Amino acid sequence: MERDIQKENALKAWGFLIILALVWGSSFILIKKSLLVFSPGEVGAFRIVAAGMVLLPLSLPRLRGLNRRQVTNLIIVGAVGSFIPAFLFAKAQTQLSSSLTGVFNAMTPLFVVLIGALFFQARITRRNAIGLFIAFLGVLTLLFVKEGGSLGELNAYAFFVLAACACYGINLNIIKYRFVALKPVAITAISLLFVLPAAALYLFAFTNFSFKVTHVEGALPALGYIATLGIVGTALALILFNVMVKIATPVFASSVTYLIPIVAILWGLWDGEVLLLGHYLGIAAVIIGVYIGNRKR
Repeated sequence: MERDIQKENALKAWGFLIILALVWGSSFILIKKSLLVFSPGEVGAFRIVAAGMVLLPLSLPRLRGLNRRQVTNLIIVGAVGSFIPAFLFAKAQTQLSSSLTGVFNAMTPLFVVLIGALFFQARITRRNAIGLFIAFLGVLTLLFVKEGGSLGELNAYAFFVLAACACYGINLNIIKYRFVALKPVAITAISLLFVLPAAALYLFAFTNFSFKVTHVEGALPALGYIATLGIVGTALALILFNVMVKIATPVFASSVTYLIPIVAILWGLWDGEVLLLGHYLGIAAVIIGVYIGNRKR
């Protein structure tokens, strides 16, 4: 009986892993398509609004009983785990291909390790350091690859993605070291609720979002892309990820990091993006570095 349950959980975990890789790997092409109509700020803000609204049934009932410290930490988690990265990714993709954005995003686990060591007294191992170094070389290669295939021209917009990865690193360390009583689903839902008003205020008071929705051609499909980003790519995917962590191991769950760039690259190639030899070398270095640095043994 127990073996049957383990087998069933293993099958579920693999199913969740594939779904999450497809969902998160597809988010970059969705951002690219939505930017054809909306500004980076509008894309980021509506993504948060959509995610926060769909999780209201989960967040509102869980507000009771929170203490001041939990509220403060949840606001920080909402800001660095969802709000700020949503804007950074959209801004980055105004000058960066969706496929390369997906590759840079794979640096997140190494930022978790690095920030944990710098600010949360976590231990950084020799394996972590080697992985960081290899991945860093890959990032440098990707930063300086020119359209002609040679090196020398810095693509500074990649730093927006790396800043988003750093935000994720802060977020995951806060969740790991400062939350004990709250479950992951509650953390996700309530943190999004706390940043929802700021996103809605910015979206409807300081942008042309409402005008574009009703007057600009192609706005409705673009709106659908962003809604999918928020509802599926942010809200539901995070819940699915939390379920997968419970029935599998954290190491298995983290392997989604290696699949996301593959999905992002395939979408990019399908959409006509061109990757040069230098890109492939940098991509390989990033993925190998992340794999080495994220291994537990």
